[in-house]
Amino acid sequence: MSWRWPRLKPGDWLLLLGLSALCLLSFQRLWTTSASGEVQLSEAGRVVLRWPLRLDRRFALHGPLGVTSVEIRAGRARIASDPSPRQYCVRQGWISRPGEIALCLPNRTAISIAGGQHDDTLAY
Repeated sequence: MSWRWPRLKPGDWLLLLGLSALCLLSFQRLWTTSASGEVQLSEAGRVVLRWPLRLDRRFALHGPLGVTSVEIRAGRARIASDPSPRQYCVRQGWISRPGEIALCLPNRTAISIAGGQHDDTLAY
């Protein structure tokens, strides 16, 4: 006696179709970037500039160690280079969703994505 796949009924197909659509919609909602927010660039705890994510640009932030270079491209932002020896700031990679932040603590600079309904957890 060999095992065979059970025969699927119309309700089973409907359930599979619904679950597949739910997976695709959640993937699109959670993993695609939205360029509707803006980037906040900070030096020494002060916001020095806000820039829309939809406009590509490079900026320089000045800190005690030197210049931190910030790149905004394709609805994302990242710290492209920094003067610290271990390059932890660069390794954080791209940020694109509201509430995400990339810190460069050795140089006292930061970038964050503003927009949406997120609380500022750093203030609590």
